[in-house]
Amino acid sequence: MERKSKLYEGKAKILYETDDPTVLLQQFKDDATAFNGKKKGTIANKGYVNNQISAHLYRYLASYFIPTHFLDVISDTEMTVTNLQMIPVEVVVRNIAAGSLLKRSDHKEGDVLPAPLLEYFLKDDAKNDPQITREDILEHELCSEEDLETLSRMALKINAVMKSFWQRRNIKLVDFKLEFGKNKDGKVILGDEISPDTCRFWDATTDEKMDKDRFRQDLGQVEETYENMRRRVFMEDVFESE
Repeated sequence: MERKSKLYEGKAKILYETDDPTVLLQQFKDDATAFNGKKKGTIANKGYVNNQISAHLYRYLASYFIPTHFLDVISDTEMTVTNLQMIPVEVVVRNIAAGSLLKRSDHKEGDVLPAPLLEYFLKDDAKNDPQITREDILEHELCSEEDLETLSRMALKINAVMKSFWQRRNIKLVDFKLEFGKNKDGKVILGDEISPDTCRFWDATTDEKMDKDRFRQDLGQVEETYENMRRRVFMEDVFESE
C-alpha cells in the first residue's frame, strides 16, 4: 500500500490517500488538545496507544457484526481504513453523568443514568461542535432519516458491546463519541477511532479517571494512564460482568 498525498489533518490524526481510492491511511498523532483546541500539548506514545486500542476494539466490534472502517494495522501508529463519506454528526453515548452533561442537567458527576443517553453534535470546529437535535439533522439534511436511525441503533449496540467488554476489565464506560460515514456502496459504518481520547473511562474500583480528562484537568500521570488502558484492552476477561 503506497502512501500518497495528505487528505486531512485533524487534532489527533492525519489521513493520507493511497494508491487504492477506496483505502486511506490513518496515522495517529501524539498531539493532544482540549476545550476545542484552546489547550494544546503532547502525550508521549499516545499515537501508538490509540492505534493499538482502536484496532483491537474495531476487531472486537466486527465479531458482533458491527461494520467499521478498520482494515489493518500497518505500523505502530498507522492503520489502513475504508475511505468514507463522513456524516457531519458526532454521536455521544452517555451511561454515567460527566463532562458537559453536568452543565445542562441537575445530575451530579457519577450519577448512573436510567438508560443510555444519545446526544448529537454538529461536527464543525469553527462553531465549536454545537449540540443539535434529530430535527436539526434532518432539517439541514446532514443525513437521511433512514441513516440517522441506522447510526443511532448502531451507537446503542456499540455501547452494549463495549460496556460488557470494559466491565470485564474493571472499567466503567462513562461516555464516548462516535463518528460514522458511508462507504462506496452507501452503507453506514463506524469510522474515526475508539480510544481514551474519545471515551471517558473510570476504574470500577476507585473511580479514577483513565482517559483524556487527566490531560484536560491536569491530573498528572497521563502517559502512564494511557499505557494502563492499552494493557487492559489486551487483558483476558478476568472480571465478572455486572
